[in-house]
Amino acid sequence: MKLVEATADDLDALVDRWHSLAKSMEAYDELNRLVRTDVYDVAEDGFQKLLDAENTTAYLAVRENETVGYVLLREGHHPSRQCSESLRIVDLFIDDDQRSRGHGTAVVERVKEMARDRGCDFLKVSCEWQNEDARRFYRETDFRPKQIEYVQSL
Repeated sequence: MKLVEATADDLDALVDRWHSLAKSMEAYDELNRLVRTDVYDVAEDGFQKLLDAENTTAYLAVRENETVGYVLLREGHHPSRQCSESLRIVDLFIDDDQRSRGHGTAVVERVKEMARDRGCDFLKVSCEWQNEDARRFYRETDFRPKQIEYVQSL
């Protein structure tokens, strides 16, 4: 599995995959409802900002010259902690027709290598509490629960 850093030329591929991910997250909580059905303008602008950000990087997941998904990573720093450097998997999406083939696991393994090369102490990821498939996947790829995030609608 190769992770190829995304550029502005990849915005369509990123937005299409992000929209599929965002639509699938609507089922898990009302706070995930998308405001618009045509999200291209908003999502393209959002991804362009992410591509320009210094601590966030988007990668296309490529297997045998075919893009099968994407991963969005964000570097973190906690100066008061002994283990202070982290890499967060913000989004991990594998195309529906490419799932259950080991691609997600291969992406996580590649991200681990990248994190080690960057001197990170740990990886972070979060998922919807009700998303049992994601929770199972992350447990199977050696993540452990550490913290629970709570939300409150206003």
